[in-house]
Amino acid sequence: MMTRFTITLALIFTLHQSFGQSQHSVARQWNEMVLEAISGDFARPTVHARNLFHTSVAMYDAWALYNGTADTYLIGKKIHGFSSTIAAVPHPTNVKAAQEEAISYAVYRLLKYRFAKSPRAELLFEDIDNLMVSLGYDPSYTSTNYVCSPAAMGNFIAQTIIDYGLQDGSNEANGYKNQYYEPVNPPMPVSIPGNATFVDLNRWQPLQIEQIIDQSGNPIAGGVQPFLSPEWGNVAPFSLQPSEATVYNRDGHDYIVYHDPGPPAYLDTSSINPISEEFKWNHELVAVWSSMLDPKDGVLWDISPASIGNIQSYPDNFADYHNFYDLENGGDNSHGRPLNPKTGLPYTPQIVPRGDYARVLAEFWADGPTSATPPGHWFEIWNYVNDQPSLVRKWRGEGPELDALQWDVKSYLALGGAMHDVAITAWGIKGWYDSSRPVTSIRGMAELGQSSDPNLPNYHPGGLPLIPGFIEMIDAGDTLAGAQGEYIGEVKLLAWRGPNYISNPATDDAGVGWIRAKYWWSYQRPTFVSPPFAGYISGHSTYSRAGAEVLTAITGDPYFPGGMGTFSCPKNEYLVFEDGPSESLTLQWATYRDASDQCSLSRIWGGIHPPMDDMPGRFIGMEIGPEAVAFAEQFFTKTDTTSGYVGGLNIYPNPANCLMQVEYVWEGKMPVDVYTRDGRFVKSMDLDFSNNRTLLDVMDLTAGVYVVVGRYGKEGKKVFEEKVVRY
Repeated sequence: MMTRFTITLALIFTLHQSFGQSQHSVARQWNEMVLEAISGDFARPTVHARNLFHTSVAMYDAWALYNGTADTYLIGKKIHGFSSTIAAVPHPTNVKAAQEEAISYAVYRLLKYRFAKSPRAELLFEDIDNLMVSLGYDPSYTSTNYVCSPAAMGNFIAQTIIDYGLQDGSNEANGYKNQYYEPVNPPMPVSIPGNATFVDLNRWQPLQIEQIIDQSGNPIAGGVQPFLSPEWGNVAPFSLQPSEATVYNRDGHDYIVYHDPGPPAYLDTSSINPISEEFKWNHELVAVWSSMLDPKDGVLWDISPASIGNIQSYPDNFADYHNFYDLENGGDNSHGRPLNPKTGLPYTPQIVPRGDYARVLAEFWADGPTSATPPGHWFEIWNYVNDQPSLVRKWRGEGPELDALQWDVKSYLALGGAMHDVAITAWGIKGWYDSSRPVTSIRGMAELGQSSDPNLPNYHPGGLPLIPGFIEMIDAGDTLAGAQGEYIGEVKLLAWRGPNYISNPATDDAGVGWIRAKYWWSYQRPTFVSPPFAGYISGHSTYSRAGAEVLTAITGDPYFPGGMGTFSCPKNEYLVFEDGPSESLTLQWATYRDASDQCSLSRIWGGIHPPMDDMPGRFIGMEIGPEAVAFAEQFFTKTDTTSGYVGGLNIYPNPANCLMQVEYVWEGKMPVDVYTRDGRFVKSMDLDFSNNRTLLDVMDLTAGVYVVVGRYGKEGKKVFEEKVVRY
């Protein structure tokens, strides 16, 4: 099914094989509906990481309940203070059909609930209704009496997850609103040069934009960005453990930080010191890389895996950043691979303008309009991987090959859990450290002046460092000096010139030139400019590295199937807010980690993050991804939680219209008699107890009150008597 809003895999990846809906598992079909829902909703990566996780739990638990040998994650468990109870699950004659039906109803109900207020809810609901009907299900069926049918089981699972979500710390009941965070900086009007309103350049600053349009293309009212999810560290996680958390307190409120990386570099506006100089270096690198967003500068790169990727080690301190990131030329110290290990052949070079490559990277990993957000992007990549003919569905590359449904529900649980844990971790760090974005810092430092030479005009210890050819002073006679010379002494940058140089995005590109530093723009749409949350740490870097680690672990192979994944960008058709690329190119990655590393660099070229936001995110993703996979795997084998059951008779749900759960201290068969309320015999049957539980079938009874009598031994000694109601 081609969805209406998602940038579907058929469009995203050139190696996509069109398998058709009938050859995808029902879990895959519903995951694509979830991605469509996210793409049509407000761009909220934290909220949608949670939606992806919860729908993945719904699919996995629906599959596990009928599997018999697998354990559930949420249903029938006590987790994070939430208790779910469930009686014995009926044993369907067609297990796969029951799993598919329960999965469909569970995800359908969750989507109807979670996206009821989405800007494109009406069209989404039309699509999911159509999918239900095409699968042979009745969307109007709402019973949660799970012993009656797999459809009711799906509805029960959805309602359980909804109830769980209302107490998981996300504040879903109040629209995920912030409860106590407040920014220290007043808004910065981005249409006005400079940043005269800042209080602290180390802290996040909301942007004032005449018309805000989020990353998914939805207008946002108010004109001032609110911080998205600064308290998200308080949300109940998947695999994150209390031992990995640090609890901080600000203004009397707790901020929970998992995998605490410590603070970023801070700018000192009163003196020159090593940490402050690292802050400047990080931001001047962002400014210098902005000068590379022009395909007409004559710089050509080989962007194939022969030259890019295969990073062997990563810097873990500020000093080593200088050797890892190439400030003046762009990129990192990766050196590529001579051979494709799957084919044994060399990777074919692909020579393209650096400016096209950098712009496409920034656009691709930002997802563009109708974004599935970064966590959804990794689900799209995983679905693409699953469509490659050479993929073998062996968990961790070992053991028997799994059928498509089992493979999908297990992998979605692991990937969804990892993306959810990344959201909690990264946004917990963002909320506590509350760091600025480059548009705030670069404009703010330009407002202060230059910090390279006290003997030059406009000196300030917190100003921008000068780099000949990239960051200089405006002198008399300069075209930027102003009609009356009013800008002489200001700092100027060689950079992408910004949206004011684009009249028609279909035909114009802004190009690179000298601009007043106070007018520096990130490489983004003028209605977006920069994400509405703190920079440190990079969510993209953390999501991507965790995603890459999950895919590597699940497949047991760091390489994309066939040794390369690709994404094609046709000439003058791919870029959104300006024309380009100037020639067709194809993004290529040998491994999932190579793709993750390119994503990290894309955010620097896009003007969204400095290196100090990027690298800690990569390291944290390296930890979360494998932890999430290992945590998910414990549920793949069932743990018997019913042995040792003791207690009296319990029959529920009561009343019921089909099946009832009977709990009693008994093993094996027990004959029971059923009587009407006034003592007339109705029928006899045998109940087969296993682990002290069984099911009582009342579907053939007419509505009314009955008495069920359990008997034992040849004499038929009565061991229990209970009233039941058939409605």
